[in-house]
Amino acid sequence: PSFALERAQEVVYSLKHLADQGRLPKVPVYVDSPLTVKLTDVFRLHPECYDDETRAILNSGDSPFDFDQLRYVSADEDSKAIDRSDEPAVIISASGMCEAGRIRHHITNNIEDDKNTIRIPGYQAAHTLGRRLIDGVKTINLFHEKYEVRAAIEQIHGFSAHADQADL
Repeated sequence: PSFALERAQEVVYSLKHLADQGRLPKVPVYVDSPLTVKLTDVFRLHPECYDDETRAILNSGDSPFDFDQLRYVSADEDSKAIDRSDEPAVIISASGMCEAGRIRHHITNNIEDDKNTIRIPGYQAAHTLGRRLIDGVKTINLFHEKYEVRAAIEQIHGFSAHADQADL
């Protein structure tokens, strides 16, 4: 799960970096969120907003938002096809706290398989599905159905945009 604005683009940039270093397995990476796709297009249109490192990447003819394994998904049918596949993949989908959007479908299709991992990049508010998963809930209810949590749940702390005491 990822927030569509800024977080998803940061995750894509980090995965691109890992792919460039040969540290990302050769699996497809899907950004499955129409809003994220549109917001990423806006990011592409405004390189003047980037830091020096990102501008240097752009000036070299590279894009921080693209690499060979990455696919942007907007159409519903393409999203459903991801869940029909048995192949390994990385799926980045909104909403960031798992409360709405396509991520809920991906969770229902993957949470009961102990070969899967759901990595949550950042803060999860109390009482959200994302927080319940991090807190170790054993079952969840989505779409009026009960699912056993067998997938590994991991939180990544480096992406949170929330201010700490020093920032405040």
